[in-house]
Amino acid sequence: MTENLSPQPATSPTTASAAAAARAAAAGSGAAPAGTRLDPWFGSYADRAHGMRASEIRALFAVANRPEVVSLAGGMPYLKGLPLDTIAASVAELVATRGATALQYGSGQGDETLREQIIEVMRLEGVAAHPDDVVVTTGSQQALDLVTRIFVDPGDVVVAEAPSYVGALGVFRSYQAEVVHSPIDEHGIVPEILEETLTRLETAGKTVKLLYLIPNFHNPGGVSISLERRPRIVEIAQRHGVLVLEDNPYGLLGFDGETLPALQSYHPDGVVYLGSFSKTFAPGYRVGWAVAPHAVREKLVLASEAAILCPSNASQMAISTYLATCDWQGQVKQFRELYRERRDAMVGALAEHLPSASWTVPAGGFYTWVRLPEGLDAKAMLPRAVTARVAYVPGTAFYADGSGADHMRLSFCYPTPEQIREGVRRLAGVVSNELDLATIFGTGTADSPASQSRRSSPEDVEAPGPDLA
Repeated sequence: MTENLSPQPATSPTTASAAAAARAAAAGSGAAPAGTRLDPWFGSYADRAHGMRASEIRALFAVANRPEVVSLAGGMPYLKGLPLDTIAASVAELVATRGATALQYGSGQGDETLREQIIEVMRLEGVAAHPDDVVVTTGSQQALDLVTRIFVDPGDVVVAEAPSYVGALGVFRSYQAEVVHSPIDEHGIVPEILEETLTRLETAGKTVKLLYLIPNFHNPGGVSISLERRPRIVEIAQRHGVLVLEDNPYGLLGFDGETLPALQSYHPDGVVYLGSFSKTFAPGYRVGWAVAPHAVREKLVLASEAAILCPSNASQMAISTYLATCDWQGQVKQFRELYRERRDAMVGALAEHLPSASWTVPAGGFYTWVRLPEGLDAKAMLPRAVTARVAYVPGTAFYADGSGADHMRLSFCYPTPEQIREGVRRLAGVVSNELDLATIFGTGTADSPASQSRRSSPEDVEAPGPDLA
């Protein structure tokens, strides 16, 4: 299972501090902020923009997306399992009969009919909300951004699980938050360590604004917060005055068909709940939502209107039509069975080909979290894995400071069982070669100076490609 890796702050200088110094010098001389040969506007960017950079992993995945490469990296749902002919017909009818509305601007809070349907979807997880509590967003990623925007000032702390979703880490750092990790085990985030973390931060005079959690079938960890821990975690956050940000794209994808109560159901005024249709239906529509206490909801609507005016009417009405006319719960059940088969293929292949590693066995969702044999560095190994025509996401992507080099995330949602088994077989060959090299040369270890130098600065904002979400 996942280790309690304690991230260490990086000490390398950042482009943000260099740019700030350049602007200060320019201000003192009365000159315009200095640019560079490659970017004449370099000195004009806001401080928060200087940490933004594309992950070096993204360049590798341009190669990894070739058909001969088995990608165990992306978090893309298997959309060929959808009734595409039925969906096409319903969308055509929507445009023919209500196209003037679907293609027009809409409400900043989102379509009322869809918000009513979202209430019914969330009822399956114990959320008893009102349509007025719901804000429809352009995917739950936008909801993450909006919540962070209205709560987090530069230097505020967001506590997140260790490891945590790479897309969320990018959002937090783009608003110049300090991300502090709290470890998980096979039952999710550990309450006792969370309590210690919040107390330590308070003692240090830090302002903790958010506790960000993925309670079900964690990305990347694959674990869920146990039923016994859920009320304890909510109570700890409430006692410390910290708002819980519950990100739940996978909650209905449990392989046994059972759902655990949402954290929001324990304390609706202390939790902002994020949901999405990207994993249970189709990410191309880019429709998610947030459920928030009344005052928070008002701020979210205003922030959303300032950013995008309104979510897409066409996407909302297409999803609303799907929910009303198709057996969406039956479709979710089919997805559960399909992903369970692929999970079994992944776990079986790991046991056969990579017994020297350890991994989680998820009870739902898309991912398993793999710990490599001692001394290997998943990030350093990735180029050689892509050369061997297999791809994964290194564990460093899921820590704010680039820890986790001895782990990798493997996705079983998109490739077929046959592709999964072949991908793991190729991966095992790469691992075997890395172990031989480490034995001979003593290189490639997760704790080596080279690995330490590859760690991210806390101020860097690595932007993953959307297919890695």
